[in-house]
Amino acid sequence: MKPLPAALVRSTATLVVVALATLVAIWLWRRYEDDPWTRDGHVRADVVRVTPDVAGLVTAVAVRDNQVVSPGDVLFVVDRPRFALTLAQADAAVQSARATLLQARREARRDLALGDLVAAETHEQNLARVATAAAALAQAESSRRTAALNLDRTTVRATVHGVIANLDLHPGDYIAAGAQAMALVDSDSLRVEGYFEETKLPRIHPGDRVAVHLMGEPRALSGHVDSIAAAISDPERSNTGNLLPSVNPTFNWVRLAQRIPVRVKLDRVPAGVALIVGRTATVTILPRTAPPAATPS
Repeated sequence: MKPLPAALVRSTATLVVVALATLVAIWLWRRYEDDPWTRDGHVRADVVRVTPDVAGLVTAVAVRDNQVVSPGDVLFVVDRPRFALTLAQADAAVQSARATLLQARREARRDLALGDLVAAETHEQNLARVATAAAALAQAESSRRTAALNLDRTTVRATVHGVIANLDLHPGDYIAAGAQAMALVDSDSLRVEGYFEETKLPRIHPGDRVAVHLMGEPRALSGHVDSIAAAISDPERSNTGNLLPSVNPTFNWVRLAQRIPVRVKLDRVPAGVALIVGRTATVTILPRTAPPAATPS
């Protein structure tokens, strides 16, 4: 058997290399331009901004930073003695208003029993005093309910399952009503959000299976597409004082694909995997499996 000419060997090797390079280029093109995956993913969760409804000195802090809490757990207490005194004053005001109303009613009944011996003007004045005393009692009772509500809200409690974050509150601090005291990360809302190029959205659908790789974790997490964002901001447009749109007059000829948030709900998280809000993740939409063929009847 004669050996192949050197020129034929070189030509064959060149064709093989070109074919392999072409296949690799096609694969890379499809991987980066068509396949729905992104390295721009992050762990997200809803964050409850814990704020008191009343102002005052912080008398007790019942939690520490990064502590796990459940709904109803006490977080901190704001100046409870002062609001307890306010409630006691409201109780006294209710008792005083109630006594005034009872006295006005007794006088009205007594004058009514005397009949014509009492002038009509006096009857009218007695009825007016009864109405005024009744209104004062209603106002005092309303103030009492407000004082009781304020006293109850001096104790700030957790509203969700979660973890305390950014705690910088100490007994003796003064905190205003509505001022954020700490953050509470809602554990039940933990998710992954991937920011996909808009050119890949046609291949993403709610319910699609998803593989999530957290940076630094060797194990992949499984999940599914929960939803796709309905809107993102338009940097080329803003509103003016008269609510008319102000559109950027310049146009960039090189247009980059917008990034659209896709929310991924995790189906199962292996033990030992720390889902810390803000962690980076690679999100890959897995190909859909074809439905089984129908069997003929």
